[in-house]
Amino acid sequence: MEKIHFDQLEETLHYEKLPNGLDVYILPKKGFSKTFVTFTTKYGSIDRSFVPLGEEEAVTVPDGIAHFLEHKMFEKEEGDIFQKFSEYGASANAFTSFTRTAYLFSATDHIKESTNTLLDFVQQPYFTEQTVNKEKGIIGQEIQMYDDQPDWRVYFGSIENLYHEHPVKIDIAGTVESIDGITAEHLYTCYNTFYHPSNMLLFAIGNVDPEEMMQTIRNNQQTKTFAAPQPINRIHVEEASDVAVKERTLEMDVLKPKAYVSFKAREVSLQGAEMMKHELAIQLALDLLYGRSSTFYEEVYQQGWIDESYSYDFSLEEGFGFAMVGSDTAYPTELITAMKQVMEDASVQLPFTQEDLDRVKRRKIGFNLRALNSIEFIANQFTRYKFNDMNLFDIVPVIEELTIADVEQALTSITGESQQSVFTINPLTKEAQA
Repeated sequence: MEKIHFDQLEETLHYEKLPNGLDVYILPKKGFSKTFVTFTTKYGSIDRSFVPLGEEEAVTVPDGIAHFLEHKMFEKEEGDIFQKFSEYGASANAFTSFTRTAYLFSATDHIKESTNTLLDFVQQPYFTEQTVNKEKGIIGQEIQMYDDQPDWRVYFGSIENLYHEHPVKIDIAGTVESIDGITAEHLYTCYNTFYHPSNMLLFAIGNVDPEEMMQTIRNNQQTKTFAAPQPINRIHVEEASDVAVKERTLEMDVLKPKAYVSFKAREVSLQGAEMMKHELAIQLALDLLYGRSSTFYEEVYQQGWIDESYSYDFSLEEGFGFAMVGSDTAYPTELITAMKQVMEDASVQLPFTQEDLDRVKRRKIGFNLRALNSIEFIANQFTRYKFNDMNLFDIVPVIEELTIADVEQALTSITGESQQSVFTINPLTKEAQA
C-alpha cells in the first residue's frame, strides 16, 4: 500500500490498485467519529454512445440510462438494499452527474459490514423487464417534477443553448419518452461496460484504520471474478466552438423573471495539472468580475437588479465547460446587458490588478483550507478530481502559483460574442394564466 504525504495539509493518503484494476484511496482523519465511503464509476449521462464490452460495433443507448441504472442498482431480488444499510446504522445514497455515478454511505459504526454491503450490491446487478418497467413510472414522475422547477429549467435551458451536439445538453434523467425505451438488456450492456472495477474508484475517509479497511476491501474483491480489464471506447461527438442558440425565453409560473448569461468554454481538452490550473484561473477571474466585492456586483445591487438568488459558477470536464451568471430580477434586460458588458470589457483589458488577484487568491485558499476540514466535502469531491487526473489536495499550491498572466490567458476561453448565450424565464402572461 502506497502512502502519499501532503506536508502543507498534514494529510497522508493511502493508495492501492487491486489486481482487478480497482483504485482504492483511504484518508484517515483524526478526531472524526464519522466515516464516508464512496464507490464511483467513471460513467455519467454524457456516455450515451460507446462500443459495448466484447463487441465491435458502437451503440447509442436511450437518454437518461446512467441515472436509471443508478436507481435500479438499489433494488435486489431479496429486497431494497437501503434496509440492509439501516441495520448497520449507516445512511446510504447515490447520485449521477454528467460524468460519473457514485454510491456512498456514512456511518459511525459497523464500517466493515457497510463497506462489504456497498461493494456487494454495486457489483451484483439484478434487472428484469418487470422491475425495469415499474421504475419507468417512478423516474417519469421525477422528471416531470424537475420540469416544473424554474431553477432547474433555467440551468438546463442555458446548457441547451450552448451546445449543438454534445450530450451534456441532455437532462441527466433523460425524458419521459427516452426512458420508456430502456430495457433490462440496455442496463446490462451499460453495466458490463462501465461498472468494471478498472473503471471505478473506492474512497474512504474519516475514523478508519487504513490497513484494516484496505484488507476488508482486498478480501471482498478476492471472492469475485471479473473479466480482464479493457479500455472503454466512448464515442465522442464533434462540437462547434460557438453557441447553438444566442437567446431563448421560457414562460413559467414565477413571480419575477430569471435572467442568466452563459459563456461556452473553448478550451475543453485539458487534463491533470493543466486542467486544474485553467479551472482555478477562470474561477478567480469570475470572482474578480462578478463576485460580491466586484464593481459590477456593487452597481447592480445598488440598482436593485439582483437579489439573494444571484449566483455565478464555472464547470469544466473533459469535452465541455461553461460559466453561468444570473439572478431573479425585475429588470432582466438591464441585468443581461450589464452581465455581458463585464465580459466584453474584460476581453479588451482586465479591470483588475495583481493586487486584486492576490486578495481573491487569499480568500479562495482560506475557503479551500476550511473545506478540507470537512470529510463530506472531500468525500464528494475527491473522485471527480481523480477521474480528471487531478488531486484535490493540490488546489492550494496551484492557487498560490497563479499569476495575472495565467488568469488573462484562461479567460480567453470564455470571452467573445460567439461564446455568449442568454436564457430568460418570464412570468406567465395573462393569456397563459387563463
